[in-house]
Amino acid sequence: MTPEPSELQELVRTLHQQASPWLPAGLGSRLDWGPPVSPGSAVVSCQKLNQILEHSPGDFTVGVQAGTPLVELQAALAHHGQWLAVDVPWGQPSQGSVGGLVARGLAGGFRQRYLGIRDQVIGISLLRADGTAAKAGGQVVKNVAGYDLMRLLAGSWGSLALITELNLRTLPIPTERRGLWITGELEGLATLSQWLLASSLSPERVDWQRQGPGPWGLLISLASISGPTLAEQISCLQAKAEEFGLGAEVLDREALAAREIQGRGPTPSDSDHNTNPAWLLRLGVKPSGCAELVRELSQPNLEALGVVISAGSGLGYAWATAAGLPSYRAEALRRLCHQLGGYLTVLKQPAGSELPAWLDAPSRPMVEAIKRQFDPKQQLARGRLPGVQPTPAL
Repeated sequence: MTPEPSELQELVRTLHQQASPWLPAGLGSRLDWGPPVSPGSAVVSCQKLNQILEHSPGDFTVGVQAGTPLVELQAALAHHGQWLAVDVPWGQPSQGSVGGLVARGLAGGFRQRYLGIRDQVIGISLLRADGTAAKAGGQVVKNVAGYDLMRLLAGSWGSLALITELNLRTLPIPTERRGLWITGELEGLATLSQWLLASSLSPERVDWQRQGPGPWGLLISLASISGPTLAEQISCLQAKAEEFGLGAEVLDREALAAREIQGRGPTPSDSDHNTNPAWLLRLGVKPSGCAELVRELSQPNLEALGVVISAGSGLGYAWATAAGLPSYRAEALRRLCHQLGGYLTVLKQPAGSELPAWLDAPSRPMVEAIKRQFDPKQQLARGRLPGVQPTPAL
């Protein structure tokens, strides 16, 4: 269902009266991620809520409707020399709405310097399951009015409410932006990443990357308003890389962007990879355990995975074909992530594989209590509640 903005609230009220299950959606580009929802659930899309409502360049804020494509928002902000400091979601960069990005709460390597998507939201408007409109936050960064629904809705996967509008903070596009692609022995890469994260430098991202079978590399992105300052940082990193026996390729802005795209998975131009991997996993460990996770992912039985992991946050993705990752190895990888103080979320898996998308969180009782308050009839995204292990289909 893609209702007009004027029809949306009435549609939600009707679904509530009928006690019909339904799934909030942005552009519907990633509906197959995560656990399946109950059969027969209607999909209510915000596709027609696609307007930039207000941009205040001087205040570095922008108000948008939830169905606005992220790429269109970034293009509009770029005309004013600004951007929303988040990564394009994993997969095709032309797909995905701002509301969908917030609802899943996923962040990429830019979190190293700019924090996650929930930290960019300063105001939110939503429709509850019964059609009641609500809002929180405001239009300026220092506004603290109302409950902090922004953080509650970020990562809720549509299980609590339908996001309709968002107020976001923007940043100036860096005048100078360059990067380094560091390659070499695994231990040297780990030592360099640990040194960099403890140094006074403030990179935009420090990402471990591997495109399936093959060597690892570290992608380091640096940004500054001063060209000489950036050149000095690059020289420092080159010297450190040489000290640790590593190779360092300097990347200009365009080459850096190309490397970042590789961290969003295979594209149709990648002839050596399946362009639609059967497995897509969200990995999360404590930053202190990131190097150990990389070492385990280097074992022969896991070398078929493409991987990108942020050294600073311990968050990343892994992807593979059905043949490249048997289900029992995916389960073993989940256990490893838990041992390292983290988690593994199964976003996509091959037909016939029945791993739960996520396991019960320690906060499950609180999650379920919040769900009951927001959605007493259990209509929204039925079967898909983050922090509550999905019940296997009978």
